[in-house]
Order: sequence, then structure tokens, then C-alpha cells
Amino acid sequence: MTDFGISTGQSVAVVWDQSSPVEALKDLVGKLQVSTGNEGQVFVENINQLLQSAHKESSFDVILSGVIPGSTMLHSAEVLAEMARILRPGGCLFLKEPVETAVVDNSRVKTASKLCSALTLSGLVEVKELQRESLSAEEMRSVQEHLGYESDSLLSVQITGKKPNFEVGSSSQLKLSITKKPPAAKPAMDPAVAKLWTLSANDMEDESMELIDSDELLDPEDLKKPDPATLKAPSCGEGKKRKACKNCTCGLAEELEKEKSTEQKSSQPSATWVMLSAVPAAPTWGCRPSSLESRCC
Repeated sequence: MTDFGISTGQSVAVVWDQSSPVEALKDLVGKLQVSTGNEGQVFVENINQLLQSAHKESSFDVILSGVIPGSTMLHSAEVLAEMARILRPGGCLFLKEPVETAVVDNSRVKTASKLCSALTLSGLVEVKELQRESLSAEEMRSVQEHLGYESDSLLSVQITGKKPNFEVGSSSQLKLSITKKPPAAKPAMDPAVAKLWTLSANDMEDESMELIDSDELLDPEDLKKPDPATLKAPSCGEGKKRKACKNCTCGLAEELEKEKSTEQKSSQPSATWVMLSAVPAAPTWGCRPSSLESRCC
């Protein structure tokens, strides 16, 4: 058949549903059998049984779905994915479906652009619209009867898509012409420069070789012991009240702690304990501050 490019020896699947007229289906199958010849095969499959039929991958050269005159079937994403699976690499899908010309929310009927997108998402390439025409009176009745859908903006479109020339999940080794670059050669060093920075054991015995004593590089100021006050951090002890900074390392924290301990000791009064011998049998103890003349009992 010239309309679908079917030739002798090909395997063709015709998908139909309850909206497809029986006589039109028989007439299409008869024409396909003539086109494929004795070496070809024509299979007839109901769209509702397509997912359960378990056809092998790459079984058909051409799939015709919904192209029977008077048919108004809709194709779900699962059905389109199954059709792409059973197509042979390079095989073609031809489908016909009623579409909306206006965008309708939550509509079962797709627009032409969404139908093309659905074919692309199923794995087909070179998806394009072949024909667009108004629905006949018979097809309008079929939409209302079998789909339960009514709209004045329906059209019938015929779309085709092609399976890529490889199977889904197939792999092939890539031949990459990557040549390894040889390591870059190190720049040659000037022998005079190399000799200048090389010191051997023989050079140590050479009287003409002048060595510098490292102690001579220090100035007299470098040998003086630094004043501890100059080692304190700039913020350590600043202000009216001396206070060591956090994580003090200059010694101010220890100095303040020592001063605090000394002040606490000096603030405590010293007392001398004496025993009063007024009553020998019952001695009592009293205290006499060293800084006072009176006794306390």
C-alpha cells in the first residue's frame, strides 16, 4: 500500500477497538495481505489486549492503529510504549485519533501537540503530523457513544513516528581516537647555575670557599632578652581595671591571680589563741587579737 509504504515480505500489525467497523476492518486486512504477499504477515490485535498479548520485541515492521475508517480510538501512554517496543528498529507507526483544537482541562482527548509529544516520550523519532480533517457524522456519533465525550472543536489527525535504528537498552563501544601526549621535557639547566647552587664535600675543604657564620648575621639588639611588658598583647590589661584577655599567654593572668591571692591573705585578721586559767578544773578558751589590748571571752 502506497499510503503506509508497506511492501512485500513485511510483518504488519493492525490495532482496532470496539469503535472500528467490522466490514472496514476486513477490507483493510485484505488489502494488507495483498501488499505483503505470501512472505509477509498481517496480525489483527485489539487495543485492550495489546499489553497482555506479550509480543516479542521487534516483531513488526509497520503498526497501523486507529486508521480503520470510522474508528475513534484513543491511545494511552502505556499502549504507545508497547507499540514502540514491538516495532523493529527503523519500523514505522501510523495512528489516527480524534484531538481537541482547544485546550480543555482534565480532558481525555489530547491536543495534536500533546499527542505528538506522547509519541516522542514513548521512544519514537521523526514524529510528524500527516493529515488533519474534520470528523464525519459517523465518527462524531462514535465519539459520543464509545468515549462518552462531546465537543464542537474535535478534529481527526493522522500521525506517524519511526523507531530508532537500535533497540532500547542496546550498547555499542565508542571508538575514540585519543592519543596520549608525551610528557613535556624538562628545560635544561645551565651548568653554570647548577654549579653555583651545588656544594660538595670537596668544597668544604677548599680554602677559597668563604663560609658565613650564622651568628654573625645577628645584631646586638637580637641577643638582648626582651622585656616581658613588651610581649603582652595590645588589648591585655587595657583600661582602668586590669583584666587579662581570654587565653592569655603573656603572663598577666598569672600575675593578677597572684595579686588576688596576696590581697585575700592580707585582708584576713590574725588571731592568737590563749588559755584562761581562772578555773583550773574547767578551762575555757578565748581569743585575743594581736592588734588589740582588750581580751575577749
